[in-house]
Amino acid sequence: MPDRILIVEDESKLAALLRDYLVQEGFEVGVLYRGDEVEPWIAEHEVDLVLLDLMLPGKNGLDVCRALRARSDVAIVMVTARVDEIDRLLGLELGADDYICKPFSPREVVARVKAILRRVKRGARPAETGVRLDDEGHRATIDGRDLNLTAVEFELFKVLVAHPGRIYTRDQLMDSMYRDERVVADRTVDSHIKKIRRKIAAILPDREIVHSVYGLGYKYEW
Repeated sequence: MPDRILIVEDESKLAALLRDYLVQEGFEVGVLYRGDEVEPWIAEHEVDLVLLDLMLPGKNGLDVCRALRARSDVAIVMVTARVDEIDRLLGLELGADDYICKPFSPREVVARVKAILRRVKRGARPAETGVRLDDEGHRATIDGRDLNLTAVEFELFKVLVAHPGRIYTRDQLMDSMYRDERVVADRTVDSHIKKIRRKIAAILPDREIVHSVYGLGYKYEW
């Protein structure tokens, strides 16, 4: 079954161009021209990835992204001509998986879509990556070997592993670690990440799977 892409773009010629390129690559493609049409459409249709323009009539792309992420893990790629918004998008304040700047090559868009879908599919099959998480036992293993994480480290690692490739800010990770609204220094996350990496290195000495993203935060990639 082909992967399903939803293009949300109010420039009809650009939307048609993207649709033609994606269809040619074997994707099943839907097109919408207004932001306020997205949620009702997705409620009625299955979709694997949304190409979401930032500036849309009816409802802007940032609000659409926020609403989708509150209810779904669908991959979201923001399309923007506003360079000043890129930090917010990359920081994943709204949960976007990636961004593309206008003007762009349709071939670049197709390549990025394929890469993100491959990443999402890898994340959906954790057994293939060698990472296993046991929520009830707060236990994480790699290739069957226990990482011996503390409860806080487990919660942090679980968030990263659940969405391979997605960048999380320190604030987002702190929210996942401490749910009692205690006041904690943001560098506490760095300390926990360092300990997790040390435990991973004991099992995978030649491989890094928890990555720092300069100025933004952390991500997991196998």
